[in-house]
Amino acid sequence: MNGGGTLPESATPPDLESAKDPYAVLKSRDFLLYLTGRFIASFGQQMLAMAVGWEIYERTHSKLALAYVGAAQMLPMFLFIFPAGHVADNYSRKKIIIWMQLLFGAACVGLAVVSAFKANVIWIYCCLFVMGTARTYIWPASSAFLPQLVPRKQFAKAVTWTSGSFQLPAVLGPVAGGFLTGLTHTAAWVYALNALGSIVCAILIAMVRAHHKVAVKERMSITSVVAGLKFVYRTKAVMGSITLDLFAVLLGGATAMLPVYAKDILNVDARGLGWLQAALPLGSLLMTAILVHRPPLQKAGPTLLWAVVGFGIATIGFGFSTTFWLSFTMLFICGVTDYISVVVRHTLVQLLTPDEMRGRVSAVNSLFIGTSNQMGEVESGVVAQYTSSVFAVVSGGVGTILVVIAVALLWPELRRYGRLDGG
Repeated sequence: MNGGGTLPESATPPDLESAKDPYAVLKSRDFLLYLTGRFIASFGQQMLAMAVGWEIYERTHSKLALAYVGAAQMLPMFLFIFPAGHVADNYSRKKIIIWMQLLFGAACVGLAVVSAFKANVIWIYCCLFVMGTARTYIWPASSAFLPQLVPRKQFAKAVTWTSGSFQLPAVLGPVAGGFLTGLTHTAAWVYALNALGSIVCAILIAMVRAHHKVAVKERMSITSVVAGLKFVYRTKAVMGSITLDLFAVLLGGATAMLPVYAKDILNVDARGLGWLQAALPLGSLLMTAILVHRPPLQKAGPTLLWAVVGFGIATIGFGFSTTFWLSFTMLFICGVTDYISVVVRHTLVQLLTPDEMRGRVSAVNSLFIGTSNQMGEVESGVVAQYTSSVFAVVSGGVGTILVVIAVALLWPELRRYGRLDGG
């Protein structure tokens, strides 16, 4: 007999049991709808990313033109990210996701028209700017909405599933995009399918029952808008992890040069490019299967630092490669290591941030991560234009490793950060 309400030694509290079960979080209707919607939208967007890069390079044969793809999507981030964070904390996060997803779909329709009629490539950049604007508002709203869908103890698993749900589309999307582009000899069908995916995502998110309840609305002001930035600066573990990702992706992003490597170095067609773009998320997909079936990381900080070092080494290997399968393998390893860093950073940021600040802090996170991806494309394109593609990739990998050393020294709190389950 047990007295005083204690549990037998073999018993496990329900919340701990569900936290250990890798599939328990999928029993949440709202989370499953959210996950499915984001999966469908991501699939279309990964097809689109491959198609845009291929079409731009085919029509212009310019490395700088590839850099402008990143610039067109990065500019809205600089213009709107802080207002987007404020909006995510003061209005319905669910409605923001829905309306911005529909705006993204409308821009995809524009791309399809431009591609079908071979209009001036400047219109492609205009559509990408609209897409970048929609994503700027989606990212903080979506990141801040996720913790409302699952219990705190299940949040690390929810992040793992959510991040993983982006990886399967990232594996299959570029391959499907490459196949469809090669089959039809136009990217217009890829853009049209992406528009359809955006609409389906909006419908599924609309079916989620959870709502963001704003306790007290704040007027938009400079103080309110930059509050997230101040919070990140004060919270050293968050500051270190975001800074690490910013510079690692900025310097170590080899993906911007994939069209060049595919066409000029590896001598493969659009389908080969699709497989190369699938390699990195395929590595991430493997890590999804591993992390979702193991307990949350107990030494998250050191694991994050070593993962980014591995990312830098694999980037260097890809830069020197002149054979397709070695290049594929190096990108696969980049995906394995990058996924670890994504899960650690996103979980850490959300768990250390109070709900009323999550939109603005997520906006800062999105600014760092979103701009690092796009700035990385610009940086790679410019360096490749004036040196070589190989130098652009290899020097970026070396720079990534140097950034890890600097972050480890500047923010020792990150080195010492332990459990990733909020315990």
